[in-house]
Amino acid sequence: MKNVKPASFFESSARVRVAKLVDAGSFKEFCPPQLRRTSPHLARLNAPVAFDDGVAVGSATLAGHKILIAAQEGKFNGGAVGEVHGAKLAGLLDRGVRELPRAVLLLIDSGGVRLHEANAGLIAISEVMRAVLRCQEAGVPVLALVGGACGAFGGMGIVTRLCNEIIMSEEGRLGLSGPEVIETVQGVEEFDSRDRPLVWRVTGGKVRRALGEATYLVDDDICSFRSVTAELLCRYQTKPLAPVDIDEISAEHARLTERTKRFATARDGREIFQASGFVDLDEVSLLPVAKFNQQLLESL
Repeated sequence: MKNVKPASFFESSARVRVAKLVDAGSFKEFCPPQLRRTSPHLARLNAPVAFDDGVAVGSATLAGHKILIAAQEGKFNGGAVGEVHGAKLAGLLDRGVRELPRAVLLLIDSGGVRLHEANAGLIAISEVMRAVLRCQEAGVPVLALVGGACGAFGGMGIVTRLCNEIIMSEEGRLGLSGPEVIETVQGVEEFDSRDRPLVWRVTGGKVRRALGEATYLVDDDICSFRSVTAELLCRYQTKPLAPVDIDEISAEHARLTERTKRFATARDGREIFQASGFVDLDEVSLLPVAKFNQQLLESL
């Protein structure tokens, strides 16, 4: 049998990610490109538009579980959120409140708010945040999958951290301000966005997993993302999302307090890895994901 090369999550388009992640042929798109719901702000600025405004949303099944799913297209405006783009995300999440799927999946690949329509984009991000919380209040978990070239930054970085689970690849990145933004505002001495090892030591999947911000670290192939997501959907079927009580909140506060003490002096990923129990710091970036996860688990 001929070996099939794994499909890279990092290199795939939004629609390829959806097609290979969900059950074959199950994706039904809402507000598809045929409707041509483009950004009015981009059009007024004579800027290029996309007929889906850079995000595909719809329903599907994954391992037989009914889900709602959104996938941002990082190749259009860096996956940035504008009025129409944000409305599609918020509308999908509100549909989750009505239809109560097993989960809502957000395939996040975004640098944040679209500068061309900053005010509309900021409002849209706030609406998406509130919609995530409404979904969770209704008992529907929201899962973030992060492994695209644009990562999850700005407003979408905050949205990611609101999610119940964050599944990242080593190639994925997560943060508030992106490296280019920090360099522009504070200068290259503060953060050299061209220093790729530095960028991934600060924002990459391995360091986010070591900090406990990403709940899972997977290989950069869509099948790995699908496998972990399917396990989570089964888990939420067995143990549905329930309102958080005061004891759980106190336990989370205690965990975050301990994390703050543990990494109080860490300046970047190398020092975080050292505090996490890794001995050969030069080897960490070369470790296969499975071995990294094993060593991290042994150190906890």
